[in-house]
Amino acid sequence: MRTFLQSARYAAEGIAHAIRTQRHIRFHLSATVLVCMAAAWVGLSPLEWAVLLMMCAVVISLEMINTAIELAIDRIGLERHPLAKAAKDVAAGAVLLAVLFAIVVGILLLGPPIWQRF
Repeated sequence: MRTFLQSARYAAEGIAHAIRTQRHIRFHLSATVLVCMAAAWVGLSPLEWAVLLMMCAVVISLEMINTAIELAIDRIGLERHPLAKAAKDVAAGAVLLAVLFAIVVGILLLGPPIWQRF
């Protein structure tokens, strides 16, 4: 039986693997750092911080799920199959939708205070 610490270690290994091997994860993490710097600069409220961080977490989490789906499908076989393509495309589409909504949330939260400073 796995302990919580063992499970947490496996999860940390998965996060580390994604960061090491996936360019998009590194991009989203970099974007998160920049967004957090902007949020600190304009002084977002705690609720605004929560919404912003939640959107960042959703994007990064979906990118990791997308990676897991791609790896699992590639493990099954590298031959082209319409269902494999559909699964990969749907997972990538979920990431894209989350990114688009995150951009809108970022503009709504960061846009007005940044605009007022200039």
